[in-house]
Amino acid sequence: MAQGLLKKSKPATATAKRPSQATPKIKRGPRQIAPKKQALIRQAKMTKKLTSGLVTKTERSLATKAGHLELLGGGKKDKGDKAGKKK
Repeated sequence: MAQGLLKKSKPATATAKRPSQATPKIKRGPRQIAPKKQALIRQAKMTKKLTSGLVTKTERSLATKAGHLELLGGGKKDKGDKAGKKK
C-alpha cells in the first residue's frame, strides 16, 4: 500500500553556465614541504640522487632493449656511433 502521494519533480531552472575554457585545466600534483632539519635535508638529497640513478639505469636498459627510440640515449644507434668513431 502506498503511504502517500508521489513527489512531483520541479522543472529544471536555467542556471547560468560558465563559458568553457579552450585549454584544459592542468591538475598539479601534491606539494612537498622542504625539510628543515639537517639530517632530513641530507636524507632527501641522498634519496634524490639514488632515485635519479635508478631512473637513468632503467631508461638506459629500456633503450638498449628497444634500440630504435631516438628520445632515449644508449640504444643500438649510439653503440654503432661509438664503434665508428674509435676506428
